[in-house]
Amino acid sequence: MSQEIRNIAIIAHVDHGKTTLTDGLMEFAGAREGDSSMDSNQLEQERGITIYAKNTSVEYKDTKINIIDTPGHADFGSEVERVLRSIDCVLLVVDAQEGPMPQTRFVLKKSLELGHRPIVVINKIDKPAADPDQCEEQVLELFLELGASDEQSDFPVVYAVGRDKVAKRKMEDEMVDLSPVLDTVLEHVPAARGYEEGETLEAQVFNLGYDKFLGRLAVARIYEGKLNKGQAVFIKHKDTDAYKGKIIKLSTYKGIVQTETEEAFAGDIVLIAGLEDINIGDTITDNEATEPLPAINVDEPTVTMTFLVNSSPFAGREGKYVTSRQIGERLEKELEINVGLQVEPGDGDSYIVKGRGEMHIAILLENMRREGYELSVSQPKVIVKEIDGVKQEPFEEVIVDVPSEYQGPVIERLSNRGFVMQNMVPHGNQVRLIFEGPTRGLLGYKNQFVIDTKGEGILTSRFVEFRPYAGEIKKRQIGSMTSMATGKALGFALAGLQERGELYIGAGTEVYEGMVVGNTSKGEEMVVNPTKGKQLTNMRASGSDDNIQLTPHRPLSIEIGLEIVGSDEYLEVCPESIRLRKQKLKEGERKRHL
Repeated sequence: MSQEIRNIAIIAHVDHGKTTLTDGLMEFAGAREGDSSMDSNQLEQERGITIYAKNTSVEYKDTKINIIDTPGHADFGSEVERVLRSIDCVLLVVDAQEGPMPQTRFVLKKSLELGHRPIVVINKIDKPAADPDQCEEQVLELFLELGASDEQSDFPVVYAVGRDKVAKRKMEDEMVDLSPVLDTVLEHVPAARGYEEGETLEAQVFNLGYDKFLGRLAVARIYEGKLNKGQAVFIKHKDTDAYKGKIIKLSTYKGIVQTETEEAFAGDIVLIAGLEDINIGDTITDNEATEPLPAINVDEPTVTMTFLVNSSPFAGREGKYVTSRQIGERLEKELEINVGLQVEPGDGDSYIVKGRGEMHIAILLENMRREGYELSVSQPKVIVKEIDGVKQEPFEEVIVDVPSEYQGPVIERLSNRGFVMQNMVPHGNQVRLIFEGPTRGLLGYKNQFVIDTKGEGILTSRFVEFRPYAGEIKKRQIGSMTSMATGKALGFALAGLQERGELYIGAGTEVYEGMVVGNTSKGEEMVVNPTKGKQLTNMRASGSDDNIQLTPHRPLSIEIGLEIVGSDEYLEVCPESIRLRKQKLKEGERKRHL
């Protein structure tokens, strides 16, 4: 009860070192067990990005510091927004070489609006092209641009190399450990308001979890009063009547480990089990007359697609869960914790799934695939709304860092997709291009961007707002090579097809009629026979037995599939395979529907 508590969140653009720094702080304070990391999810470890906001805590100089690690990718912005309401300060981590990026702007804007006074950590100062002074200048410009107050703009700065677990407060200082970060937190973060005997309980839920034995779990910040295990409480939301519940299990965080406790007090962050219908933003109180705390708003989805039962000839070969009911139940379960997602029933046995971007939905599909689900999904489309009688669509800010020799193709392609260049900043032999344009223009572009920049470019984007519809957008059209036969693809047939475009399959792959086996570089639709073998005769001719040389094909992943799937196609997602197929498998049916 007497212990002081500080509540902070670590925010940054993707890959600027939030999680590495958090892991380092836990290790320095003795709260890290073995090789445990904040990125505990398998997909997070594979991709090296944070997807879900997670809690930890460290003890430093008799003070408990609750730390929330947040995602850096714009598609998981809904995770960040609600976290910022539950803490008292943010550590803004910025890469000393790259400077502030789109997600930096997004999360910083949210925290400044809430009145936080951020602490800036300029990370990766050991990079060859790092320029901490210029980075600090850019951060200050961003603060002023976002309307920060004089108090907020006078931010403390710590310089760090998160990977080496060292930091310093002045550039001339020596770096020994991460104590400068934690000392700055103790000096600049206000202590959470403590418990006073007899006051009314007020806690607000800012995150959700799920346990197969305990059901829905609520992560909440206690603002006033205390919470006991077994306590009867009221759950209140501004638009609904209060209802009663009982706390079955109560835990706090020690490092990333959840530690069960009998009671928790004002200022702490807790995990609560037993409140089945609890939601983000709900207020937990012990007095029915208490006014609910202000609601936590989450930005709306911008992209929609249809999930449906896999109806291809290979359906049911790999999946354990293949029915519409099973897919629906899994989506319902996802809604328990994924508040940026929306699910509605579609036509027949389908579901309309809305998310914050292609990556947001791709992660869900990847998790479902690994759990044994088999389904088909349609082409992603942006959500177009009518606001005050005007047709409006989501717009994005795009920041591109590329070597200067590749800027031409990038500017040309994004201009053709409805983007307008706002700024161009040279940086050595690199150039930073800033664009704004409709989200529609980005769908299906990122893979082309990798090709245009030979893999040396970095493209990041963030949702800005809904703006008037931008009209038709011309994208690069690639046609599909669609199989007319069912069987095994043969090298002889593929050798001829690879000259017409890019293949998604290799020799020996099983195909079916209506399956898309590649794309055509000239944009026409082709119906092909990848199972065709060489005509054999009993005569040998000079040169006819040359070796077949196949160019390596491009295997489909969920992300690549969502970028290239056509409006008349489905992406077939199975535990072992990812395939593209036409919605109408027979060529005759496709022609009738033209």
